[in-house]
Amino acid sequence: MSGERSIEAGQEIKTPSEVYSASKSPSKISSRVDINNLMSRVRAEEKKQKKENLVFFGVISSVIVATGIIASL
Repeated sequence: MSGERSIEAGQEIKTPSEVYSASKSPSKISSRVDINNLMSRVRAEEKKQKKENLVFFGVISSVIVATGIIASL
């Protein structure tokens, strides 16, 4: 009984699609895609990636400067 659960009388077994459709209300399901939401996600991802690149460049340049200073002594 480690991974099994007993089903009590009165409980139904639902398929994953039934659970998904039950969790979403019909009014919230839309066949249209909002381009503004997609564009804002892309902009946020690009901003995050730009920040990561800047941090990476800063770390690499700091290591190069530190190595140069140590080598010059």
